[in-house]
Amino acid sequence: MSRVLGIVAEYNPFHNGHAYHIEQSKQITKCRYTVCVMSGNFTQRGSCSLVDKWSKAKMAIANGVDLVLELPVIYSISSAENFAYGAMQILDSLKIVDDISFGAECDDIKILDEIADVLYNEPRAFKNILAHELSTGISFPKARENALLMYLNDIRRYSNVMSTPNNILGIEYLKALKMLDSHLLPHAVQRIEADHNSTGISGNIISSTAIRNLVKSRNFKSLSNVIPLDTYSILMENIKVGHVVYDISNFEKEILYTLRKMSIQEIADLPDVSEGLENTFKTAANSCNSIVEFLDIVKSKRYTNTRIQRILLYALLNITKKDMQISQKVKPYIRVLGMNKRGEFLLSEVVKANPRLQVITSVKKFEDSCNNKNLLQLLKKDIFATNVYTLGYEYESIANLDYTKKIVK
Repeated sequence: MSRVLGIVAEYNPFHNGHAYHIEQSKQITKCRYTVCVMSGNFTQRGSCSLVDKWSKAKMAIANGVDLVLELPVIYSISSAENFAYGAMQILDSLKIVDDISFGAECDDIKILDEIADVLYNEPRAFKNILAHELSTGISFPKARENALLMYLNDIRRYSNVMSTPNNILGIEYLKALKMLDSHLLPHAVQRIEADHNSTGISGNIISSTAIRNLVKSRNFKSLSNVIPLDTYSILMENIKVGHVVYDISNFEKEILYTLRKMSIQEIADLPDVSEGLENTFKTAANSCNSIVEFLDIVKSKRYTNTRIQRILLYALLNITKKDMQISQKVKPYIRVLGMNKRGEFLLSEVVKANPRLQVITSVKKFEDSCNNKNLLQLLKKDIFATNVYTLGYEYESIANLDYTKKIVK
């Protein structure tokens, strides 16, 4: 069988930079087929998708992806470590994927792999330095970056590598492959023109953040220059029917209501909550009227905005530390969101290569036939996440789309 490329993405939304990444990845790997593990309606940095997961799958298939699989929500809104581990488990479990490719600010795979080695092996000297850095009160990402630079002791080689989001994810992908003892061959494609959080508009490749801003400001003329025609068409369809969700603020009343209803202990049981943060959350929820106000009250050098927003999503979606523990000990199911003819062939090869793999093409059939309580709990969270997500729509906020939406073909 020809080589198969694996990609992990959010496609929020799919843009010219993503098209460039797929094209470059295929050239580098000589792969004929492409499988994408894609986050659904909520995203890793504590926000939500501009359009629903089926619309994103449609964009991906229209632009060179053959098979789109959903990364369950419990991974997609998790830390970079759990996000990457969940995605790599899915790609590795397919038994037909040969290569994985990710976009990064640094495309030197050796440098990224050297850092991943330290994080995987956790030498005692590194752990001691990290503990000292954390004791100064700074955030975990900054403490880890400082500890790595001191441990590796080569600022020229490693400087700034751990301070950019796509490098961090790439390193976590590499670490996950080591944890899984996976045969997948990793490749890094350098991001061009726009940084992840850049809001500037120049050239025809800009960040997803800038594109979402264009949609929000209804600057459709500029938008048409920076995304593929299929993406533009799908976006416009969703805008026309009021099915776009701009950011987490769309759910601010639901989030504040949930936090006000929760007890201190229930907030403490949310993932990433520690060191008495539950008390700060409760106080903030009781005294503010918006997410912006909430973040302003809670933010500190210890807790990044991304971490705080992820906790808000955990509260909104009723995801607990127990649920997170389940995600870390179970192999995720294979949830098919979309595929073309080549993708149908790939799926048949997946089933042949691994007959015991839990593949979902119908949510109802899977619920009726699956005896694994942990997998059913993960799926329950996905279904609830979609039901919450549609509350952000301007019109037709109906529930149970996971049962009624068909696989995109």
